[in-house]
Amino acid sequence: MDVVAQWVTTEWTKRSRGGAGAARRIAVPQGFRLPKQRRGVVHEVMITERNDFKPIESIGAEPPEREPGMARSGLRLVRADKGVRVELLLARLGEKKDRRPQGVWLAPGEWLRWQVNYRMSGPRIDNGRWDYRQDTLNIAVGPADPELFFGEPTRHIDERGFLR
Repeated sequence: MDVVAQWVTTEWTKRSRGGAGAARRIAVPQGFRLPKQRRGVVHEVMITERNDFKPIESIGAEPPEREPGMARSGLRLVRADKGVRVELLLARLGEKKDRRPQGVWLAPGEWLRWQVNYRMSGPRIDNGRWDYRQDTLNIAVGPADPELFFGEPTRHIDERGFLR
């Protein structure tokens, strides 16, 4: 069963928590046009404060499943006859969240938008300053129109919280 995955990642610091920087960050789309090659690839869109919140797109040929990293979310998929079970795995440096949603089953033709955000700090992050990150996973089961992720998802899980 084909799975089409798109990660939209936004990273910022305290400098973009208000004013013009926040306006640019908030204007970032939640979904982007899929590349021509959509089967068997992962479409990643990285948007950072360092790059003035301009999207940088890349396409990877690796499978959509990935382990969580220090600062990035992971993804676990379970394929079955009835569809695909999707589970977003939290980044290791992110704050733990209570009562996380279980995995979500998607049938062919359905798609999910799963959003989570983090506030992270550590010795590797510029002397312990806070960095912020939002991961949006758009994932579809079956063939996908290039503009699919512009629309309303079949399912939406929003784990974004208030970041101090």
